[in-house]
Amino acid sequence: MDTEAQFNPKAGVLEFLGKGIRRILAPNPSPMTFRGTNTYIVGTDHQVIIDPGPDDQTHLEAILRATSDHTIDAVFVTHSHLDHSPLARPLADQLKVPIYAYGNSLAGRSDIMVQIAESGLSGGGEGVDTAFEPDICLSDEQTINGAGWSIHSLWTPGHFGNHMCFSYNSALFSGDHVMGWASSLVSPPDGDLRQFMDSCKKLLPRKDTIYYPAHGAPISDPQSRLRWLISHREKREQSILEQLGTTPKSIEEITRQIYCETPPSLLLAAQRNVYAHLIDLISRNKISSTQNSSFSASFYLVKK
Repeated sequence: MDTEAQFNPKAGVLEFLGKGIRRILAPNPSPMTFRGTNTYIVGTDHQVIIDPGPDDQTHLEAILRATSDHTIDAVFVTHSHLDHSPLARPLADQLKVPIYAYGNSLAGRSDIMVQIAESGLSGGGEGVDTAFEPDICLSDEQTINGAGWSIHSLWTPGHFGNHMCFSYNSALFSGDHVMGWASSLVSPPDGDLRQFMDSCKKLLPRKDTIYYPAHGAPISDPQSRLRWLISHREKREQSILEQLGTTPKSIEEITRQIYCETPPSLLLAAQRNVYAHLIDLISRNKISSTQNSSFSASFYLVKK
């Protein structure tokens, strides 16, 4: 049976995944979060928490119960979508520990996404935790050492500008950048497709033996999954180009032609993914658009 089909843990129950790694599932299943957000507890006597999850009192209580016999040194957040970061502040305040992340919800945003945000397009998908502020901002390739634990941070923008992955021994906590149950949503202006592709290629040479994503089951062949993600996006780009001609088409038209079997509830997310590709294609002078490349613009091939 497919690993993801088998993945159905009970929310709030502590599970042991391997040496120094435990998981508690948050009670927030949805089409965007699969079974819910995976909160990880990492370390032995002294521990850190990765991705506390949504602002949910029952999940906060489950984390506190699971860690009551251990010393918690820090909270780490992969990125500040509403299903990942809102519980970080109440948890950190109760435990009296710092929050580590790349930065607030505007940190890491590419120049083109800054322009798109300034034009008035708001974020899509899981929703942005606009109030999120870490206590300590991490840089790319930074190692944070504690009592019996060591976390290495990797800035991996694409799904979100402030997205980070965290490595612990031979494992990588991949957040929403790499998941097994679905490809990562890239929704402008929060996400940037060129950044996403570059981050995939950045992770590809690494020797991590397993990925623990923020949603879904562990990924036992990370390099294979990364290659699939890159190929998937390259094929999606080709499909979009095949739908375009000299007559401009809207994002909705392109999306319905490509995502013909997608449930209606996910079509808006699909439109955001298409828009991410279109922006990238414009930046590479492969296509052009009306209305300054806005979400309501129409798009067409550039004549060679």
